[in-house]
Amino acid sequence: MENKKIDFSEWYNEIIDTAKLSDKRYNIKGMNVWLPYGLKIIHSIDSLLREYSDDGGIEEVSFPVLISREQLEVEFEHVKGFENEIYWVTKGGTTPLDIDLALRPTSEAAMYTMFPLWIRSHTDLPFRIYQIVNVYRYETKHTRSFIRVREIHFYEAHTAHVDFEDAEKQMDEYLKIMERLSDDLCIYFSMDVRPDWDKFPGAMYSVAFDTPMPGYRSLQIGTIHEYGENFAKNYGIKYLDENGDMKYVSQTTFGLSERLMAAVIGIHGDDKGLVLPYKLAPVQVIIVPIPSDNYDEIIEYSNGIKSKLMEIGIRCQIDNSDYTPGYKFNEWEMRGVPVRIEIGKREVNDKTLTISLRTRKKKIKIELEEISNMYQYLKAVNFDIKSKASEFYMANKIFIDSLEKIKEDKMVTAYWCGSKACSDEIESLSEKAALGAVRNDNTSGPCIVCGSPGKLSAFSRTY
Repeated sequence: MENKKIDFSEWYNEIIDTAKLSDKRYNIKGMNVWLPYGLKIIHSIDSLLREYSDDGGIEEVSFPVLISREQLEVEFEHVKGFENEIYWVTKGGTTPLDIDLALRPTSEAAMYTMFPLWIRSHTDLPFRIYQIVNVYRYETKHTRSFIRVREIHFYEAHTAHVDFEDAEKQMDEYLKIMERLSDDLCIYFSMDVRPDWDKFPGAMYSVAFDTPMPGYRSLQIGTIHEYGENFAKNYGIKYLDENGDMKYVSQTTFGLSERLMAAVIGIHGDDKGLVLPYKLAPVQVIIVPIPSDNYDEIIEYSNGIKSKLMEIGIRCQIDNSDYTPGYKFNEWEMRGVPVRIEIGKREVNDKTLTISLRTRKKKIKIELEEISNMYQYLKAVNFDIKSKASEFYMANKIFIDSLEKIKEDKMVTAYWCGSKACSDEIESLSEKAALGAVRNDNTSGPCIVCGSPGKLSAFSRTY
């Protein structure tokens, strides 16, 4: 395995191949094949998102992948933001279509043509839906698995509200979902209000979740957007209020992609391979029987342990392959399995288990009846992952008080006036883009470029 600290880019590519997460050899650039192990991980993330969305009263739907040009061009600013990234379908078989159809780059245009049919009265609000689908963008930059691809695994929530105030409450609810999810994924992020020139096309404002990655770049892992009435006015989404007056709804969206997977891989992994939080791990506990003269008894004992673990909802397997124990240990460590149980002759005779955690070197011996406490070991792994991730985040996001320090190879925060000119100056000196003002920070100080009053803002090289 490549040394992660020396060459993160090579390490990242190697672990995706070695752990068999996806295969980029498909003959369309940027459209990769999800392999079983990687698909199980992203499906675990999807399951968490479904749970937290359902808890927040957001219901799942599924919209068609095709959007007509007419639908897409209703909101000019929106389509303008995507016009160079859209895949167009112009024929049905050999017959030219009367109307060009786009593969969805995102689903505003698809959903909002239906909203006026579903929303008529204030009693229909708030209206909250989400879907987990693939979206398509003709990405022209260098593609990279899970980070920059042309077919994107995507979660998108869309809501409509009686007014801006209620929509703002929904923005806070999105943050609660993101906090729960990031706790499960053991990652930390900065909430940055994107500059006007970098906000989502058609939005009043956008807040991005940015996390520092190894390799001295940050990764945008998600966004929330306040649309106000911008889309409602274009798509005619109105409701009858309590006084009998017609009003436009106020809207929000929340988007997350497979970049969450990239963050988990990049932040937590080490030179042995993946390190997976237990809720994401396809195999949470691997049982490795150690060959001995009573191997049949060892296998029987291992099967009993597996049954007990499955009864308490733990995903586990027995590795009964012909490889050596050492090979198996390395293989399952590379795959990021949180807990390994070793069963040999001694464990069978003593009615014990020998446990190894992916995040610790020292082995633990427990009695068989303690197996019901296995979740405490899974949670211990998460504790270790979070502690290490917190240290990494704090070390790679630093405050600077002068322009001379802007070249630090990290995500930085500094006071910035918000102007494009000062942002361009910072980028020309450091290749760092303005991620935006840090949300919920009320401090102020002189801009590090021009000295005008500024807000605390984040800057970083990005993917």
